[in-house]
Amino acid sequence: MKVLMTYFKRYRVDVWIALLSVIVLVFATLWQPRLLQVVMNAIIANDQQTVFREGLMLLGLAALGIIGGIVNTIYSARVALGVATDLRADLYAKIQSFAYADVEKFSASNLVVRMTNDINQVQQIVMAGFQQITRIPLLFAGALILALVTMPEQWWVIVLMMVVILLASWIAVKRMTKYFAQTQQNIENVNTVARENLMGIRVVKSFVQEPNEIKKFSTASDALTLVTAKIGYWFAILMPIFFLAANLAVGVAVYLVGQNITTHPGYLAAITSFISYLMQILYAVINGGFLMTFASRAFISLGRIQEVLTTEPSMTYVEGDDAPLKGDISFEHVTFTYPGDDQPTLRDVSFTAPAGAMLGIVGATGSGKTTLAQLIARLYDPDSGVIKVGGVDVRQIPEKALRATVAYVLQRSTLFSGTISGNLKQVSPDAELNHMRWAANVAQASEFIERLPRTYDAPVEERSQNFSGGQKQRLAITRGVIANPEILILDDATSALDARSEKLVQEALDRDLKTTTTVVIAEKIASIIRADQILVMDNGQISGSGTHRDLLKTNRIYQEIYATQKAREEGLK
Repeated sequence: MKVLMTYFKRYRVDVWIALLSVIVLVFATLWQPRLLQVVMNAIIANDQQTVFREGLMLLGLAALGIIGGIVNTIYSARVALGVATDLRADLYAKIQSFAYADVEKFSASNLVVRMTNDINQVQQIVMAGFQQITRIPLLFAGALILALVTMPEQWWVIVLMMVVILLASWIAVKRMTKYFAQTQQNIENVNTVARENLMGIRVVKSFVQEPNEIKKFSTASDALTLVTAKIGYWFAILMPIFFLAANLAVGVAVYLVGQNITTHPGYLAAITSFISYLMQILYAVINGGFLMTFASRAFISLGRIQEVLTTEPSMTYVEGDDAPLKGDISFEHVTFTYPGDDQPTLRDVSFTAPAGAMLGIVGATGSGKTTLAQLIARLYDPDSGVIKVGGVDVRQIPEKALRATVAYVLQRSTLFSGTISGNLKQVSPDAELNHMRWAANVAQASEFIERLPRTYDAPVEERSQNFSGGQKQRLAITRGVIANPEILILDDATSALDARSEKLVQEALDRDLKTTTTVVIAEKIASIIRADQILVMDNGQISGSGTHRDLLKTNRIYQEIYATQKAREEGLK
């Protein structure tokens, strides 16, 4: 609740109006049976003047209750919606501050569920809180007192009804709490399966895996259905128990009144009010029980949200000058292990690359090529050792300065829905059309961009599915070079390009980004053959370093890779 109190303070006026209006509503609800008793006594006494006067008061009280209910609903909704909106925005901002490792720790689907379903659960309980949770204690206490004042001899009937209802509620809540936690986990599982299927729909279709995917989704969905059904079974049991207890209490009260009506004729008017208060007590207890079950689920969701909000990013940045640094790179005895892994991915890696040089990185799959590049961009921090960019430890470089210095282009190009210019302006917000064209020419993307009806304002659909793999890579390279970074990392970023386009991109980089340090990770030696320095990665270590000619003479792994690729090329001729 401490988390919510911060947000309630932002809407303190709406909170107070919601609370005051619920007090008005409870007063109107509780006093109506009391006035009705007066009216009944007046009817029995044939006092028409009192009947008319008290009847008008009943109508006025009903109108007051309606107004109080409407005002309470409006302001409760305003508080709930405002708190949920602010909480979602803060949660999203917190996730943006996370390091890549933090996002991986929670998983993307998990965080999406926390920002959507869990926030919705909290919004519902806040709405219910100002409508019901504040109303129920007042209604319960007021109805109990007035019922005892109306017919004090029937106190034990009320106590017996409450004991039965509270006992049933306690048992049900105890059972259902664990099911609510399972529900949130099962929602995440369904979300993960659906997300993976939709993102990999081409693979599913290509390998005719629709039946398997349907089976996988059905398994996750059935697990969610089973847990939800168990919750529904408990609700189905509770309602009959509640109303059975209430109806038995009413029946007993009416029976006892009937037995004593001759000696206590005033009970004839009081029994109606007593039954109304009895039903209000029942309403308060039943809704209190239901709210406890819903609150338990909402508190689980709130705990999941608080877990994200209180998680400190595993990577922090220093404050300082945002100006980019020079492009020289240095690794000094760097060792790195991915979170959750037992063995390090990189072990005692050391090398230097001067500014403006082309650094090629080659090696077998899983040898640590991409990991090394991610450390340059500081997506992770090493376990030990020092990584320097521009002669400064990357951990001592402000975030904006590091991002202005290093641009990272991935093999799997991620473009955001919107427009081409919108994607390019993510890196360079003030980029003019001429600058966009320059960057597109470097990446060899202008040839297809200029053919589009809206050129740089052409739409980019979700997951950029309106572009081919090669077009997406060229757009990603355009985005990488548009800010003219000091260090450009191409992580197999030309794998989808044909040989001619790849050669043109390399020539343009050499020509237009002469002072930029280019780090090229490639499976093909042809992509890094002209590099000033090539690192050969093997099982997380550098097995060799030098130019293409040097490595052909001295490094066995490089020789094997080159021979294999050369034989493959000759076989294709």
